[in-house]
Amino acid sequence: MTVENKIIPILLCGGSGTRLWPLSRKSYPKQFARLMGQETMFQSSAQRLSGEQFGKPVILTSSDFRFIVTEQLSEIGIDPSAILIEPESRNTAPAILAAALWLQKDDPEALMLIAPSDHIVPDVAAFHKAISVSIEAANAGHLVTFGITPTYPETGYGYLELSEKIDSEYSRTIPLSRFIEKPDRQSADKMLASGNFLWNAGIFLFKVKTIIEAFRTSCPQLLTPVEQSIQNGKPDLGFLRLDPAAWAEAEDISIDYAVMEKADKLSVVPFSSGWSDLGGWDAVWRESEQDENRVALSGNTTAIDCKDTLLRSENEGLTLVGIGLENLIAVAMPDAVLIANKDKAQDVKTAVKTLKQKTIRQAETFPVDHRPWGWFETLVLADRFQVKRIVVKPGGSLSLQSHFHRSEHWIVVEGTAKVTIGQNEQLVSENQSVYIPLGEIHRLENPGKIPMVLIEIQTGTYLGEDDITRYKDVYERK
Repeated sequence: MTVENKIIPILLCGGSGTRLWPLSRKSYPKQFARLMGQETMFQSSAQRLSGEQFGKPVILTSSDFRFIVTEQLSEIGIDPSAILIEPESRNTAPAILAAALWLQKDDPEALMLIAPSDHIVPDVAAFHKAISVSIEAANAGHLVTFGITPTYPETGYGYLELSEKIDSEYSRTIPLSRFIEKPDRQSADKMLASGNFLWNAGIFLFKVKTIIEAFRTSCPQLLTPVEQSIQNGKPDLGFLRLDPAAWAEAEDISIDYAVMEKADKLSVVPFSSGWSDLGGWDAVWRESEQDENRVALSGNTTAIDCKDTLLRSENEGLTLVGIGLENLIAVAMPDAVLIANKDKAQDVKTAVKTLKQKTIRQAETFPVDHRPWGWFETLVLADRFQVKRIVVKPGGSLSLQSHFHRSEHWIVVEGTAKVTIGQNEQLVSENQSVYIPLGEIHRLENPGKIPMVLIEIQTGTYLGEDDITRYKDVYERK
């Protein structure tokens, strides 16, 4: 396969993953978490779509995650061809159309593979074979989707009805009859037994010009706003920020509704070698290593006389013990704990909605806040003071800033900090501290080669993250 006809992966990574709360939240969704193994789901997805068969990926994400994306790609040595920043979530159709229009200027004949960034595919070689099977149909102008051979009557997925029954040895695409919404249990049982239904994985392969023409035919109202969002987009530190005004005019609609359900040339590649979107804690339990009692443990956990249960502790200092549990999920975070019947795993999103209505911070906000320079976490939060641990990666630099309502005291506990206060610069080493008066312009940098860690004590009448005035910022944040 030559460079010119390599498949371009399009990785979608803007979802919130509320069904995996409290580990996955709006501020740090599941694709960036290490749910299974040492790599994040986003990193595994990017690696799965790399190699001789693939070109550099195009990433679609939100502004909040742009530096997480670049950092995690850098960790695994993958250089994207473009990172498109969506001003707001508008579902999969506008995102996929934006990627197609972006690629069109260089090669309208290119093949683009659409893939969510939160899937688990253990057998990568089998997945690559399935992709190879789909190339001929995609080059012939078909819209190819990948369907997963169902192994149980799942009600959390949409389904694909095929024109003929599935043979496990299929080495070709199959015509698609129709898309089916998430079914009830009785319908799922019937589809599982029939032999000609697949789970809809949300993975697609087609030519750039084919999908653009499909949008022109089936959903023409999206073309103008998405085209304008690219034309009026602004480069920003290697990203392309799509124009917010034009993007806001794009309809919030999925690719299935916008195009796939109306298209004529639809083909499916069945895939039966293992797949999960980890769409709930029950899926995590199924994909995790289990003992003889079907108990899956992660982190600092202990199970005594438990069956069919998932126990996870996401904090080294927090021990989770289960005694006599059966068919339960227990997930412990530093600031929230989930306990649920495994059969109710899909209802976790309802719990998140309820927490949001009660304006509980943990509904959407993660205890660790990731920034382009590193991360911080709140250790203590009271009415008039807050204690944070701040970690600045080597070469990282916070913005030159000031605050209206708080003063700060910094104590370096690891590494060396370069601190600017007013017109003065100084190096602050381990076990040394500095004080930043209210209203004083200041900056924190890490000039060293190891992460720098400090404890920050804030005091004042208002401690919100929006109490900040930036004067200079190497990351060009507003």
